[in-house]
Amino acid sequence: MEIIFLLDELENVAKKILSEQPKKVILFNGSMGVGKTTLIKEMAKKLGVVNPTSSPTFSLVNEYQINDNQFIYHFDVYRLKNEIEALDMGIDEYLYSGNWCFIEWAENIPSLIPDEHSIIKIEILPDERRRLILT
Repeated sequence: MEIIFLLDELENVAKKILSEQPKKVILFNGSMGVGKTTLIKEMAKKLGVVNPTSSPTFSLVNEYQINDNQFIYHFDVYRLKNEIEALDMGIDEYLYSGNWCFIEWAENIPSLIPDEHSIIKIEILPDERRRLILT
C-alpha cells in the first residue's frame, strides 16, 4: 500500500494503515525528522492509548496499555551500538510477546527482527508531503 499525505492528515493515514491489518511488529524506516514518531503516536491513539505518548529516544522503549492485557511497545534503537545491547534490555521478550511493537531504526538490530513483521517506509517529497509505503 502506498499513501501520499500531508502531516495534518495523519489521523486518516493511521486508520488506513491499521485497516490493512499489518503484522503486530512494525518497522518504521525513514530519515531523521520524516515523521516516524508522530505517525506512531497517531497509530497508538487509534489502537486505544489515552495517555500522552512520547519518543523513547533515551529510554529505548515506551510501553502503553491499550486494554487489560494488550500493550504497545514503542522502540527507538537509534542509539544502540550493537544487538547485544538490545538483547540485554530484553527486546526479544517484547518482540515475541504478541503485543504491538513499533520499532524505529530497526536496521540497527537486523538479526533480532521476527520473520513475521511489516515495514512502513516514509520519505519527504519535494513539496513537503510524505510518501508512505506499507509492506
